[in-house]
Amino acid sequence: MRERCERMLREHAPHVLAAVARRYGDFDAAEDAVQDALIAASTQWLDDGIPDNPRGWLYHVAIRRLTDRARSERARRLREERVADDVANAVMETPDAVDGGVATDHDDTLVLLFMCCHPSLTPPSAIALTLRAVGGLTTAEIASAFLVPEATMAQRISRAKQSISASGVSFQLPNTNERSERLAAVLHVLYLMFNEGYTSTTGSSLHRTDLSNEAIRLTRALDAALPHTGEVAGLLALMLLTDARREARTGPNGELIPLDEQDRSRWDRAQIIEGTELVTKALSYGAAGFYQLQAAIAAIHDDATHVDETDWPQILALYGLLVRMADNPMIMLSHAIASAMVHGPAAGLALLEALDADPRLRGSHRLDAVRAHLFEKSGDAERAIAHYRAAAEHTASIPERNYLITKASRLSTSHG
Repeated sequence: MRERCERMLREHAPHVLAAVARRYGDFDAAEDAVQDALIAASTQWLDDGIPDNPRGWLYHVAIRRLTDRARSERARRLREERVADDVANAVMETPDAVDGGVATDHDDTLVLLFMCCHPSLTPPSAIALTLRAVGGLTTAEIASAFLVPEATMAQRISRAKQSISASGVSFQLPNTNERSERLAAVLHVLYLMFNEGYTSTTGSSLHRTDLSNEAIRLTRALDAALPHTGEVAGLLALMLLTDARREARTGPNGELIPLDEQDRSRWDRAQIIEGTELVTKALSYGAAGFYQLQAAIAAIHDDATHVDETDWPQILALYGLLVRMADNPMIMLSHAIASAMVHGPAAGLALLEALDADPRLRGSHRLDAVRAHLFEKSGDAERAIAHYRAAAEHTASIPERNYLITKASRLSTSHG
């Protein structure tokens, strides 16, 4: 019951926040009210059961919280008194009526997405705020995605909400020029949201399909709103081609199965066909961008019916382009792996040395995990075991930790 309740809250929270923000006009206050509603639901639903109309219930409670706050500030600001009156009228509606008139018929999450990526915010702040408001990620999860301390991320999100409120931005889709200014941040947040859903950084499950599915849904909506935009189509292709492997990534007990060991007959061929057609179309629009190139790499992986058929030279060439295009440590790690597959483990290990001093990887398990993999391929079991164990200590994902510990144990046994 608790898991179902949490899943329902994650599913409905972005829609409710979008509806409340559109009606009330104050993003910061709306976000606080929705958080209050979520807290109330997390306890009341466990006792009374999930209501027939959960989205309407959340909206109704959030509006009631706003009413209470607005009334308490009547003496301070006349504007708040007018808002309180407006919201008080809304509270007279039943939850079913609210849901039917606002939260169901109007899907404002795409509007909320662009609103959070307002130009008054720095790109990192815009992305962090959107992951919180639209993606439903916790501050700890967002901090992990950005490779920064949780306290730093909490301050960043707080400042972002204040900036949105101070800007007075209206709740509506931006015009063509404004969309162009915000598109890079919007794509980045969808990319991070999908990644967190596909490989959760915390918890007992490798996947959070609510996040990855919502990222795909929003990217589809964005692709429909901005047709013939190469990077939008490229990102959607990347998501579909990657998500096509999801069922094969875990075993019967939820254990992680790496790409080279997966049963490829379990891959979703329909998604692979759709994703391949999308990336082919996206690359025809002009110069290839960050997401288009990654989608092309994913298509090469998906095209191989057996791991030995993977075209690693072509993948290495594409990662070479990506490394020159973006200063991204995760891309550099993948580039090292591709280099090792083409030129041998020593070549990959040499590329990893440049990342040792990168502060963005400090405290992350990724560098140790890749280094362990390459030491294992080179036959250096002792170093591989040490780095597998170090990586296991630094991940909060239970499936990843179990996989890394198992790798170390098997190597230790076979070379003991």
